[in-house]
Amino acid sequence: MSDPLIEEDEASTPLTEEEKLELIPSYISIRSELNEAEQRNILKAEEWTFLRNRDVLSEKFLKDLHKKMLGDVWKWAGQFRKTERNIGVDPVQIAIDLRNLIDDCKCWVKYGSYEPDEIAARFAHRLVKIHPFPNGNGRHSRIAGDALLVSLGQERFSWGSNNLVDAGETRKRYLEALYVADNHDYSLLLKFVRS
Repeated sequence: MSDPLIEEDEASTPLTEEEKLELIPSYISIRSELNEAEQRNILKAEEWTFLRNRDVLSEKFLKDLHKKMLGDVWKWAGQFRKTERNIGVDPVQIAIDLRNLIDDCKCWVKYGSYEPDEIAARFAHRLVKIHPFPNGNGRHSRIAGDALLVSLGQERFSWGSNNLVDAGETRKRYLEALYVADNHDYSLLLKFVRS
């Protein structure tokens, strides 16, 4: 018998058995119920994020955002992962790589190294590549990228104008853009974020 909470696509981050035990709502037994509970929580987190200007470029904000996004659903929300994943840096590197990303991004903003869209796209890409949390990293990096854009006086990205959790072709284009950006080519990602 398959686990109904396991993601169906190979680009999703699988949870460990211990992490699955930290599910808070007891009524959840199938993937669609989990997706709905997470989405309700994420909508509340977006309200919190965009209600006022926040110091986006800080570890505290990034942890708080993840906690706001998934804290009603998972006990581990807002805590860095402690295990290896199919994507992301070694868990012992998370805090270091996150600090480097934040410092790099502060420099990009200060010196105008890139246009605001490219700064936010690079930030979101590197954040999801670090994969700091047990799950929710893609959604987290997109909201964090949008929060950075707003703090720079720009409009949020459209991110393909779809829910990327289960959006088939749109999700495929998003993942392809991320893979190309892994090789320092941000052209597809920059096109995708405003599509």
